[in-house]
Amino acid sequence: MTIPTSNAEAIGAHRARERRRWRTVLIFLALMAASFVLDIATGPSMLSPAEVLRSLTGLGERAPMTDSIVRSLRLPMALMALVVGAALGAGGAQMQTILNNPMASPYTLGMAAAAGFGAALVLAVGGLGLSAMIAVPLGAFVFSMLAAFFLFMLASMRRMNTETIILGGIALLFLFQSLLSLIQFLSSPELSQQILFWLFGSLTKATWPTLTLTTVVTLVCCIVLMADSWKLAALRMGEMRAASLGVNVRFLRMKVLVIVAIMTATATSFVGVIGFIGLVAPHIARMTVGEDQRYFLPMSVISGALMLSAASVLSKSIIPGALFPVGIVTAIVGVPFLLWLIFAPRRRT
Repeated sequence: MTIPTSNAEAIGAHRARERRRWRTVLIFLALMAASFVLDIATGPSMLSPAEVLRSLTGLGERAPMTDSIVRSLRLPMALMALVVGAALGAGGAQMQTILNNPMASPYTLGMAAAAGFGAALVLAVGGLGLSAMIAVPLGAFVFSMLAAFFLFMLASMRRMNTETIILGGIALLFLFQSLLSLIQFLSSPELSQQILFWLFGSLTKATWPTLTLTTVVTLVCCIVLMADSWKLAALRMGEMRAASLGVNVRFLRMKVLVIVAIMTATATSFVGVIGFIGLVAPHIARMTVGEDQRYFLPMSVISGALMLSAASVLSKSIIPGALFPVGIVTAIVGVPFLLWLIFAPRRRT
């Protein structure tokens, strides 16, 4: 790599780097769109991508049955995959940023396990007089926010560093997983099967109201995070340097933690526990566009959406006619990647 010898060369190199990043973002957007169409086309009643596009656009000759399958049954699930994947990708990216740890994510810090325990507890006590469609997401959201509040309290203590917060999250992970196992052990086989199905993560119960709520929360949270992109970029260079630039590191860390908690708790409360998206998507973004938050956060959003959409396609393609829980597919992909992160040599972009 040649070192620029003038301002003109430095500016030219910077602009070339910016163009490469934008090209990468556009390529991933195109892959996400293709996966979205395939997600709608895949299922017990196989459709061609052309049929899906005609139904979505309302152009050309279409069978009424095809329109019903695409718009009423598959479109909410396909859109929910994109939105939840985006939320988990953005959440994982910012958790890794504020904690400066490549293994940080809402899943590894116990928020997902807390959501699973909350849903299982509500199922075990009969829904507290509410319908399961309302009680289960509510229980998952409440306990996920309780876990986030515990991490928030750790972050607010003056002598607590990022390593302590991560250890606290791991402790939450094991605590809620143990409590969840206890509920399953004490439950009837029928109830245990319901809990297990929810824990695997599923997009089948996506509806237009839940999709709308998840989309609004995710969009607002991502906009707020993008507004702090320069502060997060400064924090990535180190706490001392960020503080010297006027960034209130403790306040920024707590603010991001609350935003990520709200976003991921909302997403997981409707689809169940889906692991590894928040861990893998930020690393894909980091390897493709680097650490600049102007590109890193949007790329994490796109990578997360692409991953969960592709996992949804795979979950319907493993055995034709059968529907595997999407959480199983993401775990199968995520575990090898996690091992690669552990054993691969450290590189800085």
